[in-house]
Amino acid sequence: MARLVAPKMQAALGQPVVVENKPGASGQIAAAEVARASPDGYTLLFDASSFAVNPSLYASLPYDPAKAFTPVSVLVLFPNVLVVTPSFPARDVKDLVAAAKAKPGTIAFASSGNGSAQHLSGELFRQKTGVEITHVPYKGGAPAMNDVMGGQVPMFFANMASSLGHIQGGKLRPLAITGAARSGALPDVPTMAEAGVPGYVVYEWNAMFAPAGTPAPVLAKLADAVHKALAAPDVRARITSLGGEIADDGPVEADRFVREQTQLWGRVVREAHIKVE
Repeated sequence: MARLVAPKMQAALGQPVVVENKPGASGQIAAAEVARASPDGYTLLFDASSFAVNPSLYASLPYDPAKAFTPVSVLVLFPNVLVVTPSFPARDVKDLVAAAKAKPGTIAFASSGNGSAQHLSGELFRQKTGVEITHVPYKGGAPAMNDVMGGQVPMFFANMASSLGHIQGGKLRPLAITGAARSGALPDVPTMAEAGVPGYVVYEWNAMFAPAGTPAPVLAKLADAVHKALAAPDVRARITSLGGEIADDGPVEADRFVREQTQLWGRVVREAHIKVE
């Protein structure tokens, strides 16, 4: 997503916008570098929803996420989709909940790892429905999805972008979308609320952050460049094709959203007693 909007931001700002990958520790390595950067608008963090999970998931971070950053914009929201092995008996979420309550602990869900977005989606589902389902963590989303398609594990809260082709190809059966509204990419699939789990809304998302102390006029200029990038027809088409929803929140709305997400996942992590090494 960063590489999709960077050329458009470059055109809007009239200067180079370079994307530099700093992977590791669920984004902590990149975030720590930006936290130390000068608050002049020239070094930014492009992160995902793990930004809001890390404060409760890890005992300590190399920065204070509430004090070290100022959100520039939340760009895109990606709902997950609850999928099952095509041969799985449950035809909808109500069937799944009934089956799980009839035999607690016998139905498993895959995830891309302990503390991942897919794991947390499953834990929130468990908390909202009162079912006992067993978490099976994998080392990445691809092997998890492969085993769900193969029938080794029956359910998975899949990333929309990576699962869409498998759903359309009949290798996965969708039961519900985790967003607040139905997805244009899967218009016949109900939301989780429509499927009988009110109050369940989960998005993976991408946001841009600046170091704390970045002047308001600079933040406004950066947010405007993001807005122009997201308005480009080719960018909008690409995001839609991946099942995403354009948020285009400015600094004030983005700050509120990130705080709400941090509170939500903090509560889920605490109630589920999730720990990572």
